[in-house]
Amino acid sequence: MRILVLGGTVFLSRAVAESAARSGHEVVCAARGRSGTVPEGVELVPWDRAEPPPSALTAAKFDAVVDVARIPSWVRSAVAAFSEAHWVFVSTISVYADHGTPGGTPDSLPVLAPATDDVEDDDSDAYGSMKVACEELVRAGAASATVVRPGLIVGPGDPSGRFSYWPRRMKAGGEILAPGSPDDSTQVIDVRDLADWILHCAINRVDGTFDATGPSMPISTLLTETASGVGTTPTWSWLPQDFLQANDVDPWSGPGSIPLWLPRPEYDGMLAHDTTSAIAAGLATRPIAETARDTLAWLQTTPDAYVTGISPAREAELLDVWRHSPWATR
Repeated sequence: MRILVLGGTVFLSRAVAESAARSGHEVVCAARGRSGTVPEGVELVPWDRAEPPPSALTAAKFDAVVDVARIPSWVRSAVAAFSEAHWVFVSTISVYADHGTPGGTPDSLPVLAPATDDVEDDDSDAYGSMKVACEELVRAGAASATVVRPGLIVGPGDPSGRFSYWPRRMKAGGEILAPGSPDDSTQVIDVRDLADWILHCAINRVDGTFDATGPSMPISTLLTETASGVGTTPTWSWLPQDFLQANDVDPWSGPGSIPLWLPRPEYDGMLAHDTTSAIAAGLATRPIAETARDTLAWLQTTPDAYVTGISPAREAELLDVWRHSPWATR
């Protein structure tokens, strides 16, 4: 099978190319080639997607196309050039207008209005709306399509550094600040599991729209399994949401954040999607402990890997403030 991966040099798209090549398929990656290298055994065709597709691609025939783009004009151009192939378009749960309802599915949750014009890459507010527009372009123009809406993608090579914070922090040991309530839901998917399933959808021309992430679980379970994966038994100090917000701790991501923590109840549903349909279509996920173990191994061999989250000094400061605060006696 000939598979065209639009990208293929970073994280998910590279993992898809690697999975496809490992399975014996003929894989071509189309990218500028500035962000990284393609996997061994994969052909790279240079393409800046602000330009028309090169003849080296348009003259070829592909059975499937995998695209992770967020820019509508890029997707419009690529769909027009490769409309006869089966498309697997990687979207996001950020397309949803409702992040507060647990157990949501593509059939039950409303999506944002599409943003059909290109918006600058650093405009996070437009990200979900542009992905909606890209989904519509793929469905309208491709012979057949799988639309994949992942949640938080984690594992070795993660450029966001969110999940990576936790294996690294747990390996350091000591008292660990755990955010919010132990029962708050969370949900992640290993990049390798998602890549393998994307390949499965491409090979089998799976049709439909799916939320693709791992099982929803209490954050206490995810953190305990992460600790198990890195071989530690931490001492947890659970600091409630009111305290964190009062002390200017950011949620989710960034240097002032505790990664994976989200305000409740506004985000009760963001990391609690129902993935029954994806599982029925072949999605399988590995244990969190395995992802944590492998992420730590990658961090230890990649000293310049980006990891977000508060510093050890800031964590110690917050724990000290907590011990001397009225919240600690509630």
